[in-house]
Amino acid sequence: MVYVEFAMSSSHPPGRAFDRLTRWEDHSVPFTRIRRTPEGFIARTGIGPLAFDDPMAIGRCEPGRRVELVKCGRVVKGWAVIEVAPRGDGSRVLWREEIGVPGVPAVLLRLPARWMVRHLARRLVG
Repeated sequence: MVYVEFAMSSSHPPGRAFDRLTRWEDHSVPFTRIRRTPEGFIARTGIGPLAFDDPMAIGRCEPGRRVELVKCGRVVKGWAVIEVAPRGDGSRVLWREEIGVPGVPAVLLRLPARWMVRHLARRLVG
């Protein structure tokens, strides 16, 4: 498992930053598309038949402040917590995530996981 933590300031007020961070369809990254489900969403990563699903359930949610996600698929394991707090005229975003893929050494996941969290946070509320 790899633990990633990323904090940043945003010019968006907390409610708006939270809304942007939890618009799950916007979490798409290269080779990954998002589809909503009643429990949360599924991130499908890959090309054509060489793809896998990464289902995520939305756990505890405090709208405007905090959301917890649980990665509940067979391929990707872990969790994420996204928190938003007021800071001046904007907000502070804290994104913590633990991610693992059975059989894949943590050293191979560390850089892609860090890139993904930073890229998404900056793109959504930067």
